[in-house]
Amino acid sequence: MFFMSETIITVHGSASDWFDAERGTVSVEIAHDGPARAPVFDATTTVAAQVTAAFAELEGGAVTRWSSDRVRVSSRRPWNKDGVQLAPVYQAAVTASARFRDFDALAAFVERFATVTGVQVQGIAWDLTHERLLAVVGDIQARAVEDATLKATTYARAAGLTSVVPLAIADPGMLGDGSSGQPEFAAPATRGSAMLKASDSSGADLALTPDRIEVSARVDARFLAR
Repeated sequence: MFFMSETIITVHGSASDWFDAERGTVSVEIAHDGPARAPVFDATTTVAAQVTAAFAELEGGAVTRWSSDRVRVSSRRPWNKDGVQLAPVYQAAVTASARFRDFDALAAFVERFATVTGVQVQGIAWDLTHERLLAVVGDIQARAVEDATLKATTYARAAGLTSVVPLAIADPGMLGDGSSGQPEFAAPATRGSAMLKASDSSGADLALTPDRIEVSARVDARFLAR
């Protein structure tokens, strides 16, 4: 009697695609330091108020949301080269961020505040809207499953078998085979210092070039090959 052989095949599947950024979140820190607490505090709160006022003015239009924390004041007593502890140095700092849908307005904000004393543009994180991400994730996950099926089919044919039947499909690490990870949705970030060099050297209006966003998915799959 002839018995058709059966083999279990376990594979990884993956897929990814690139999309134009739709949002840019800028992060800034406002900080001043000096020998007296009050002037440092006042300078920081004054500039922070200018930054948050700019965000508030753009909210609902170029800015979809923004936030700012409270002023943090600290002090330290540095040492000089002779080992003598000096008078206290006070520092006040505030961080704020805003998510822009209008990249021209984002560039204008960075250009306006990057040269203000005490303001440091810490970076810009590019991403997609939540709705856009939901729209593309399903397709990319389906393509990851197709990739796993194609791999399993290739292995089966190489072993002299003709068909595969899925037994389990899961996020990485959930089949109990020691693999790890999760579906990946990665948005690269670009640093503010790199962007400002072009503006400083040219003297022209700052033009931002948003990073493209890679959305990727990985799956583990187990097949019965016959």
